[in-house]
Amino acid sequence: MKIVVAIDSFKGSLTSLEAGDAARQGILRVCPDARIDVRPLADGGEGTVDALTLGMGGHTEKVTVTGPLGRPVKCAYGILGDGRTAVLEMSGAAGITLVPVSERNPMNTTTYGVGEVIRDAIAKGCRRFIVGIGGSATNDGGIGMLQALGYGMLNEKGEQVSFGAKGVGELRTIADDSVLPELRECSFRIACDVTNPLCGEHGASAVYGPQKGATPAMILQMDQWLGAYADLVAGTKQTDLRQLPHPLSPDNMGCAHSSASSAKYPRADKDQAGTGAAGGLGFAFLAFTDAVLESGVKIVLEETHLEDYIKNADLIVTGEGRLDGQTVMGKAPVGVAQIAKKYGKPVIAFSGSAAAGASACNGAGIDAFFPVLRDIVTLEDAMDHENAARNLASTAEQVFRLIKRISSY
Repeated sequence: MKIVVAIDSFKGSLTSLEAGDAARQGILRVCPDARIDVRPLADGGEGTVDALTLGMGGHTEKVTVTGPLGRPVKCAYGILGDGRTAVLEMSGAAGITLVPVSERNPMNTTTYGVGEVIRDAIAKGCRRFIVGIGGSATNDGGIGMLQALGYGMLNEKGEQVSFGAKGVGELRTIADDSVLPELRECSFRIACDVTNPLCGEHGASAVYGPQKGATPAMILQMDQWLGAYADLVAGTKQTDLRQLPHPLSPDNMGCAHSSASSAKYPRADKDQAGTGAAGGLGFAFLAFTDAVLESGVKIVLEETHLEDYIKNADLIVTGEGRLDGQTVMGKAPVGVAQIAKKYGKPVIAFSGSAAAGASACNGAGIDAFFPVLRDIVTLEDAMDHENAARNLASTAEQVFRLIKRISSY
């Protein structure tokens, strides 16, 4: 029997590969001759760096960068086995968990550290980037990141604007004469599963500002500033940049306003879905780099070539920490199941828990799912690393005892 195991992390308990290995151990107790491929799985959010880096022969780098409050933080990112692909989560440099509740104020928080991580990876030879942009503490439209990459985000005095959303309000001119030259060689796959535009009632400020510490007055102000920023980028207040070469194209480095030919890359539109992600960081990537916004699950499934493994397998095992009605809304286990059903493969899933709405997973390609909790315990005990691994392995063993018995008829 050939089995592919691709389980998302049990957050707080097991990484993707640890969960996969626990299931593998349980299966081998019953089917010692089974050929089992454990593959990394993530949805583009927390755990993506670990899953892709460890699962694809890479290594982890740690770099000290400017945190969201301007203070130094340590950020880990991965470089895959090809030596040219970096995987990072913006939350490692500018995430909301890095900001104490009492200090949450998007007027001050910056994405500068995200740019510093990118610079570090470029210096180490990376030219392809996979970037998760969930969990941000910022609403600066990505201007902090752009400053770190060498863009001049300038105020009326020609000086770099302040960190945070207040810097967006100070912005008058954008200069590219000092942009990191290697940036024009880089491409970015941005894991973005939100559809919010940059501005308006569904925009970055209105929807996500409150959880980042914004007051109603701040939200209105930040929304107006982001709109003016987008207009500046689009050229409605200056030369129409959409008719010029992309600022990173080889023939236009350092002279963004000097030529009139077609753009190398599409310009970001402030109404475009996803531009409001991470306080406008999605907009900045689209407008200033060779980037695409994509489903995080889609990126991970493609980068790990999971389909190549699934199509030759007899059975697929997937799962995540909690299966519920949201799992069918683009979560990783359903992404795995959809590929499996393309080839007519059976799919079972393991989870730490299963909510009432988890039955929706059966209609989305998961033939059967099995919560692994085996006793009434505290949440702390249930999430203990050793307990979670043991419970997952034991549940996998029992499920495969049944599979083996049925297959023997």
